[in-house]
Amino acid sequence: MFIIRQKEGRKQALLYAKKKRYNESMSKNTLEVGPDHHLTPKLVSEVAHNPKAKVILSPRAKKKILASRRVVERIVRQRKVVYGITTGFGSFKDTFIEKEDVRELQRNLIRSHSSGVGRNLSPEMVRAAMLVRLNSLAQGYSGVRLEFLEFLVTLINRNIVPVVPSQGSVGSSGDLAPLSHIGLVMMGEGEVWQKGKVVNAATVLKKARLSPPGFMEKEGLAFNNGTSVMTGIAAVAFHKAEHLVEIADLGASLTLEAVCGITKAYDPRVQNIRFQPGQTIVAKNIRDYIKGSKLVDTMPERVQDSYSLRCVPQVHGAIRDALRYVRGVVEGELNSVTDNPLIFTNPDEAISGGNFHGEPIALAMDMLGIALAELADIAERRIAKLIDPTMNGGLPIFLIPKEKGGLHNGLMIPQYVAASLVSENKVLAHPASVDSIPTSVNQEDHVSMGTIAARKAWEIILNTENVLAIEYLNATQAIDMRDPKKLGEGTKKAYRAIRKKTSFIKSDRILAKDIEKV
Repeated sequence: MFIIRQKEGRKQALLYAKKKRYNESMSKNTLEVGPDHHLTPKLVSEVAHNPKAKVILSPRAKKKILASRRVVERIVRQRKVVYGITTGFGSFKDTFIEKEDVRELQRNLIRSHSSGVGRNLSPEMVRAAMLVRLNSLAQGYSGVRLEFLEFLVTLINRNIVPVVPSQGSVGSSGDLAPLSHIGLVMMGEGEVWQKGKVVNAATVLKKARLSPPGFMEKEGLAFNNGTSVMTGIAAVAFHKAEHLVEIADLGASLTLEAVCGITKAYDPRVQNIRFQPGQTIVAKNIRDYIKGSKLVDTMPERVQDSYSLRCVPQVHGAIRDALRYVRGVVEGELNSVTDNPLIFTNPDEAISGGNFHGEPIALAMDMLGIALAELADIAERRIAKLIDPTMNGGLPIFLIPKEKGGLHNGLMIPQYVAASLVSENKVLAHPASVDSIPTSVNQEDHVSMGTIAARKAWEIILNTENVLAIEYLNATQAIDMRDPKKLGEGTKKAYRAIRKKTSFIKSDRILAKDIEKV
């Protein structure tokens, strides 16, 4: 049995690897989607943030979409009992729906499930969700019409973005409420964003001379029963997180030089006898950034640095290793079919499964949130070190020139801000995936809370970005009190980039603007 499972796993991995060779970048601002292409967090983030980005369906996608649609039409014509096509939903699974009512069934599903509440998701996050849903349905296992998906393509390409409340998804069956709000626009209802304002979707579609396709057999369930909102948020969040871990290594290197730290902890021999790949990468990054520095190792009386510097490879490295796991889950989900039932051809069959369950994304986003919270946590300790004259190698308290201390406060309060953000992260990092509340009168008796996990991870990432900005602000101020000319090759470039945005703090000023610029 174990050998058989190994062979099945290898076969699936080979198919995934073959698919992964395609679509690593956009061509002329256009992204082709379908079963012969591979979506990545980077591509999702690019489309999400670029209203001019275009998407198209691949020829193979169109062929498979048409084939799966024919299966659905035969099911309806032959009056077969298939969940969600000729039956009700959830606990209404045993209620047979007559042929003349199956289209109304789909429209009712979208309207009734549009019950989200709370602040609206940003247009960028909704565009990400739309692309992920398109890619899932374009694999050809969902039984939707080609013209239905072509309309979704048009919405993305014309930047007609539905208004979607952020709260209301339990992550199984998929993102029912938020996807239904997107679905409203597919039948000319709901609201959309236009120039930063919320407007009636029907008005915008009429002005654009677009006729919504509405929902026919299976299409409502295919559209709202999937993990595309949580996965869209996850993709955008992960892409930003990848950037932040690089920024954090460079920031730690600046701080190391600012306090004239000790470099022995980054010696390759130390890393080589602990088999954690992220640790090795981080240590090498720091060595590269500080190469040529005349600030480090200049205080022979100091025996060793505190953990927030000495253990950067171990902490940042573990975060990188966690992100490697997260990437695998997110990329897998971006290219998966996550609705129910699934439509197969040769032989024709509709199979009810559980691909809509968001547990993979829930666990990955909880991991991402915890990892990035740790990145902020250790950075805040370095910030505290920089402003403390007992820890920073003789620099003045709060990094304000000594003659101005007392009358001027210097960088006192940014550390408070960092501490506040880190504390907030600790609350947000509580795992969403450990909770489950049954829904649909216990038919759906275990749910993932994956969308909550993704939203929380995004908030943690934004907080962490600000903490890292504060570290850079403090480190460059400290460097100016040493000698910027003595910086290493990599840190010198970072210092110059920061100084193009902010100047040395000679006296008190509004520091929120400096943090934002950094």
